[in-house]
Amino acid sequence: MLGNYFYHEIFKKTIVGFGTIFNNIQLRRTSGSSTEVMKVPLAYGPAEKFLARLRQTPDPTQHKIQITLPRIAFELKGIRYDSDRKVAPTQTVKVPIANQDVKAAYMPVPYNLQFELSIIAKNQDDALQIVEQILPHFQPSYSISLKMIPSIGEIKDVIVNLDNITYRDDYEGDLAERRALIYVLDFTAKTYLYGPVKEYGGIIKKVIADSYTTIDTTSAPREVRYTVQPDPTTAEIDDDFGFNELFSDFSDIKKFDPTTGVDEEIP
Repeated sequence: MLGNYFYHEIFKKTIVGFGTIFNNIQLRRTSGSSTEVMKVPLAYGPAEKFLARLRQTPDPTQHKIQITLPRIAFELKGIRYDSDRKVAPTQTVKVPIANQDVKAAYMPVPYNLQFELSIIAKNQDDALQIVEQILPHFQPSYSISLKMIPSIGEIKDVIVNLDNITYRDDYEGDLAERRALIYVLDFTAKTYLYGPVKEYGGIIKKVIADSYTTIDTTSAPREVRYTVQPDPTTAEIDDDFGFNELFSDFSDIKKFDPTTGVDEEIP
């Protein structure tokens, strides 16, 4: 059953979309009448990686300086199925394409991506500036729009929830070691996963609905047929057209009357 290759890059898009939320945070330091403005660097990876790099003694042959602070780092920590957002799996998302064909995909499967965002700074004021630029936007959610499947124009709003905030001050060690203040923010991004997109040939241009007065359609005493088709019948997907509606009443059906012994017309 598996083996039909498809790849919509939804996890990748969700990770990039999450990081984009924090890619334009600024830091300002005022000294007298001058103000220094800097953009806070953002990188993907665990905070421990940057802390280890921070504590290493610079090698003059490779690195002239250590990493700069403050810095923001984020990392994907887990993937979990979200049963609360489950919808009927048999529903489909359909979009018309050229040559009267239709592309369709089944309703997506909800998954939660858990992220950890670390704010690393060397003094408290820098860290608080960054935290204060983030928290007011999460109450506790923030929404981002992602193009899940561009081929069918499917765009979804992904909700990002702020779950928890922790703080630690790595002050232990000798006096020569650099201090690092770390704020850790835990987030959950509620994304969706789609299956393969299928292409169906042709568009329905005529609909016929039959109505019966009894469950047994083979001996129903009366039948009404409702027919709908576009006007003109050669209309394409993007044309401005109306509909022709036709009601057909098959009232000439006869039934046997046991009292008279003959077939009678149904009124």
